[in-house]
Amino acid sequence: MKTGGIGGASTLTGLNFESAVDFQTLLGKIPGYSLSRKSGMAGLAVEFEGKVVARCFRKHDFYKFLSESKIDWRKSLARKLLPDDALLVIVRETLFIIEVKYQQVNGSVDEKLQTCDFKRKQYLKLVSPLGLKVEYVYVLNDWFKKPGYKDVLEYINSVNCHYKFNELPLAWLGLPTKST
Repeated sequence: MKTGGIGGASTLTGLNFESAVDFQTLLGKIPGYSLSRKSGMAGLAVEFEGKVVARCFRKHDFYKFLSESKIDWRKSLARKLLPDDALLVIVRETLFIIEVKYQQVNGSVDEKLQTCDFKRKQYLKLVSPLGLKVEYVYVLNDWFKKPGYKDVLEYINSVNCHYKFNELPLAWLGLPTKST
């Protein structure tokens, strides 16, 4: 990972994060994928070879999706959670909350990693009427491979949340890839 590097999808099978990069931009660079706004549909439609396979939501777009789905978030939560990126993979009926954490020095990200269980459960409250599952995943850079993160990484797994280093495999998300 190089300092000041530009993120990009260098494989056909995953999203490679070289720095704090934009999830939607990376997804749109994968061969066969495109993202677009569809009339009457919150967020972005994620198409693979012309077929909608997922939907992306960022911040308030997620709440537009809930409204579109006739869900009043105020009945479930005291205050909004604003996802950096949320990906609804249609075939898996799963909402992925994706948090990219890129760190080069000690900082507040350390404590944020410990909030995944609470946030996953809050998102689950919101989408359970739709029959959706929720997966909470961090995409971390190599900084978090240091021995000092062993306990927090174990905790993330113990509460049924996930982390990946530097990439998010499309197959893990349940998204298709081009045959080579």
